[in-house]
Amino acid sequence: MELKIFLIFLLVPFFLLLHSYAAKLPYDFYKHSCPKVEEIVYRETARLIAKDITLAAPLLRMHFHDCFVRGCDASILLDSTPSFTAEKDSAMDATVSGYGEIDQIKAAVEKECPGVVSCADILAMVARDSVKLNNGPYYKVPLGRRDGTVSLATEAQANLPPHTFNINQLISLFNLKGLDIKDLVILSGAHTIGQGHCTNFLNRLSNFSRTNSIDPSLNVGYAQQLMNQCAGPNVASISVNMDFQTPTKFDIDYYKIVKQHKGLFETDAALLTNPITRAYVEHHSNPSGTHNFFEDFGKSMVRMGGIEVLTGNQGQIRKICSRVN
Repeated sequence: MELKIFLIFLLVPFFLLLHSYAAKLPYDFYKHSCPKVEEIVYRETARLIAKDITLAAPLLRMHFHDCFVRGCDASILLDSTPSFTAEKDSAMDATVSGYGEIDQIKAAVEKECPGVVSCADILAMVARDSVKLNNGPYYKVPLGRRDGTVSLATEAQANLPPHTFNINQLISLFNLKGLDIKDLVILSGAHTIGQGHCTNFLNRLSNFSRTNSIDPSLNVGYAQQLMNQCAGPNVASISVNMDFQTPTKFDIDYYKIVKQHKGLFETDAALLTNPITRAYVEHHSNPSGTHNFFEDFGKSMVRMGGIEVLTGNQGQIRKICSRVN
């Protein structure tokens, strides 16, 4: 039965996969204008992650948060002004970090090629390099995005999925972004690195519903472990590893954990409530699934990186990522 479901999963209609590409971008966009850009971005990202390996997860997450709001236009990097509250100051982005590191990488690129490379492209390259530097796959990143000039906290609230979304809500949101159910379960695998704040899953540990104190989809022993980790008066400042087995290694352990009902968030547990996403989790929770996941992850990241991108004369190339020119 599992094999049958998995085969159905593999036969997701081809037109849906094509639809996922919201924009076609070239791989050699900077071939003449800034030929060393990928080398510079990788070098600077590696330098920063060598100092703190936990940076990889927030740098990867930042690209996701950027693309789901106004498309991949680096709007998440803009600072608030007296006239508007920017995305980075929304409740949905309150735990996003790595802005200073992006500024450093941008400065290195600007030194080599002033006014040429967009902050949006830098986010896409940094996300890829962060994965690679955590033992994950390397994939080619299409380039040529331009930077947006608008950033609104209200749009972050409306477009980013809360940790309480069920599988149908997640599928609907991804479809709105031109992504399909396969992209959903693959991109969720990014939770193999990084941490989650206790405040984002405390509701699963007590008073979950009228009939259940603890979320019944959560392993009881793991729930007790989380209660111990999140105890104390300063719970808002406590974080735990999303992948408690290999938290700084990009691998398939996330799927092993989810299969054991030890996914940290309700959105992780939701992957077991749909036959297609459950089949992917089960197939990739064993070592033989590593290669397929790595290949799939690169493809889904490219699809996500094409959401509503600005090209040509649209937007601008910001000189400083945190403000418009």
